[in-house]
Amino acid sequence: MADLVIMPKLGFDMAEGTLVRWVANEGENVEKGAILAEIETDKATVEVESTHSGVVRQYLVEEGAIVPIGDPIAVIGDPDEEIDIEKLLGGEVEQAEKIDEPSKKDESEEEVVEEKVLEEKGTPREDEEKLSKKEKINEDGDRFPKGVRASPLARRIAEEREIDIRQIKGSGPDGRIVKKDVETFEPSEPRDKKRAPEPVSVYAAEPKEDKTLPLSRLRAIIGRRMAKSFQQSPHFFVTHEYDVASLLELRKQVNSLLPEDQKVSVNDFIIKGVALALRAFPNLNASLDKEKNEVIHHGNINIGVAVAVDNGLLTVVCRNTDLKPLPQIASEIREMVSRAREGKVRPEDIEGSTFSVSNLGMFDVDQFTAIINPPEAAILAVGSARQVPVVIEDTVKPAIRMKATISIDHRISDGAEAAQFLQELGKFLEEPLRIFL
Repeated sequence: MADLVIMPKLGFDMAEGTLVRWVANEGENVEKGAILAEIETDKATVEVESTHSGVVRQYLVEEGAIVPIGDPIAVIGDPDEEIDIEKLLGGEVEQAEKIDEPSKKDESEEEVVEEKVLEEKGTPREDEEKLSKKEKINEDGDRFPKGVRASPLARRIAEEREIDIRQIKGSGPDGRIVKKDVETFEPSEPRDKKRAPEPVSVYAAEPKEDKTLPLSRLRAIIGRRMAKSFQQSPHFFVTHEYDVASLLELRKQVNSLLPEDQKVSVNDFIIKGVALALRAFPNLNASLDKEKNEVIHHGNINIGVAVAVDNGLLTVVCRNTDLKPLPQIASEIREMVSRAREGKVRPEDIEGSTFSVSNLGMFDVDQFTAIINPPEAAILAVGSARQVPVVIEDTVKPAIRMKATISIDHRISDGAEAAQFLQELGKFLEEPLRIFL
C-alpha cells in the first residue's frame, strides 16, 4: 500500500520548510529511517528521514519549493502497485494537516502583521516563490533561465555570491544544479590569485557603487526572533570575572594525553561547568509558559551551544550535559558543529535546549551580552581569556582572567540568583578538577 511522506514539523514554532535537495531518487528503494531529503527550516538545513520503507514512486514538490508542515512531499510504495495519487492525497493530507499544521490561534497578531510587511517589501521566500514559478514556466517550454537547469535556491545563492551559474556542473537529476553544487563550486581562476590582488594606495582608491543583497531566510528569521525576545523578555545582565589559569593548565595536561581528534577546548570545560552549576539552580534551567503563566523547571540539563554558520547563527544541543564526561561532550559538540556548517544537521541536533552558551572568546572579545533564546530563562555570554595585571596582596602581578555575562529573564529570576549562579560556576572554572570528580 502506498504511503505519503509529509513535510515534518521539526520545531515547536516551525510553520513551513524549504525542500533543498532530494537525497533519494525516484524509483530508488529506501528503508524507514534512511535519509530522504534535506529541508531548510527557520533554524538550519536538516536531513529528513523516510517515515516508510519502499520505493520512491513520485516526488510531489520540486527542489527549492517552500512547503507548509503537513503537506505531502513524496509517495512511497511497492514497485509495481497502481497508485491513485488524487485519492491518496484527498484522504491522507486532510488528516496530516489536522495533526501537524499549527493552529492560527498559535500565531500572535503581531507576527501576522510583521509577516505581511516583510512580504510586501519582498522577502527571500517571495523571491524563491517567484523563481520557482518562473522556472516551472521555462521547464514546460524546455527553456531555462540562462539556459541552465537549476533549483531556485541554487540560483539565489549563486547570485548572492556573484557566481556565473553557467560555469557550475549539476549533480541533481538530469544535471540539475542544486545548493550543494553552488556551495562547493571552485572558480577556474586560482584561489591564490584572487586572494592576493595588486596593492593599491589608499589615496588612489575610487568610490564604489552601493550593492543591494537579498536578506537570507535564516538571517530574517534570526532578526525577527531576537527582536521579539529582546522586546518581550525583560532582560537584565550580570558579569563576573574568573581566574582561568588553572583551567588552561589542566586543559593542556588533558590534551597531552588525548589523540588529535579527541582534544578538548576551553569551551568544552565551560559547557560542562555550566551544566554542573545549573544543578544547584533549577530556576535558571527553566522556561516560561506564558499561556499558563507557569515556569517549567526542566529535569534534564541540555546545553545549547551557539554556532556561527554561513549567513546566520544556530544552536546545537548537548543533551544531559551534566551526566556526560568531558571527552564525550567535546566529541558530540564537534560532530554537531561540523554537521551544522555543512548544512546537514539532524532535528535532534537543534531542539530541546534548556540553557544556552555563546562564546566569542576565539575572536578576541573581552566581553559582550547575548539575547535570550526563548523560551529559555537565561543565556551565558563568554569572552576571551586574557593576561592582565591584577593586584594580589598589594602587589601587581600578571594573571589570566576571563569575563562571562549572564542574561536572564527578569520574570523568572533576579540579580541575586544570577550572582550566586556565577559564583557557583566559578568553583568549576577556577578549580577545574571538580569537573572530573
